[in-house]
Amino acid sequence: MSLIVGMYHDPSLAPIKTLYEYNAINLTVGLPFSVRVSPDHGPNTNMLGKNKSNITSLLQSIQFLDY
Repeated sequence: MSLIVGMYHDPSLAPIKTLYEYNAINLTVGLPFSVRVSPDHGPNTNMLGKNKSNITSLLQSIQFLDY
């Protein structure tokens, strides 16, 4: 497991998405609630209804919360 810390969402995630594609999750701390975990790929409306979605990042987010 690797950890990359960034101050701002978009500039931090752009290189991560390029390097790791579907093999990364986004963890946000410092919010009014404990933690925010999400898949790192973001929405892709071009794939809606085409049965081509990759759920790897979603599963990794769920597994992270299970630790």
